[in-house]
Amino acid sequence: MLAALYITAGQHVDIGDLLCTLETTKSTAELAAQAEGYVVGLQVSQGQTVQAGEVLCYLADSPDWTPPVGLETPVEQVAGIPEGVRISQPALALALHHKLDLSYFPPGVFITEKMVQEKITSSEQRGLTPPVSPFDPTAIIVYGAGGHGKALIDLVRVLGIYRIVGLVDDGVEAGSVILGVQVLGGEEVLSGLYEQGIRLAVNAVGGIGNITTRIQVFHRLAQAGFACPAVVHPTAFIEPSANLSAGVQVMPQTYVGSEAHIGYGAIINTGAIVSHDCQVGDYANLSPGAILAGEVDIGAGTLVGMGATINLRVKIGPGARIGNGATVKEDVPQGGIVRAGTIWPE
Repeated sequence: MLAALYITAGQHVDIGDLLCTLETTKSTAELAAQAEGYVVGLQVSQGQTVQAGEVLCYLADSPDWTPPVGLETPVEQVAGIPEGVRISQPALALALHHKLDLSYFPPGVFITEKMVQEKITSSEQRGLTPPVSPFDPTAIIVYGAGGHGKALIDLVRVLGIYRIVGLVDDGVEAGSVILGVQVLGGEEVLSGLYEQGIRLAVNAVGGIGNITTRIQVFHRLAQAGFACPAVVHPTAFIEPSANLSAGVQVMPQTYVGSEAHIGYGAIINTGAIVSHDCQVGDYANLSPGAILAGEVDIGAGTLVGMGATINLRVKIGPGARIGNGATVKEDVPQGGIVRAGTIWPE
């Protein structure tokens, strides 16, 4: 409720002058002018019930200024505000600046700037403010020191975005150096790297012959707190309408067509072609030179061999294996195997 109104239309106010007093069933709040100006657009009266986010008035440079249409943005529409929370604009700005969780406040109470400041001060005294993180957004590790690891080292370097901190490999001796990058150890070093502020990784375990190994590495990285960004070689061409999920690796001289979707952790290897409207499932691996015609659907964990051709609208079931140089003209069932150099169906 607008318990008291201290201004009238056309009145000049200075910064800090009281505009009104608001009362709820649980609290009272005073609203002060945040700027100097003339009161324009005042359409409320004392004793009236108002809602959080409504415009009380404008403070203009001239009493003749006319408010434009469409400036009102209810506070409830601002992203990040829990349902039922009512808050003033100055209080909201302060809360967002300090990344304060507004769920601290009970719904229905009108939150003022003073209340937000008190909560911030209380949180700081109790040590609830987030600690300063050593997070380095450019630092990245490569998990896997084999042939695919070498290819990804070169890919990451050519991007010029990330700083490779080191290699992680469970089967290579720590201290070994590959392409100038040191092997830091196996899975056991992940927690220490995270504590150093490293949050990004690329999975260089190809998983050819056993996709389970590659999937397990993704799970290890996720459990340790690492994210896997999509990495795309500069010579690859990705149509603007294509969609690449996290963890995708697109190698040199590849093409991904219009509205194609590449699932999490998939590999589009050197020279592969993914035509328009294709769906490539999570963890799928398209080997060098593989060609997918339009609207092909590749199931999760499927391996498509080098130089294989998949015809228009064909569906390859999850976990299938398409041999090198094969031509697939009809659907392949889940776990199906198409021998190298053959035509499916035979």
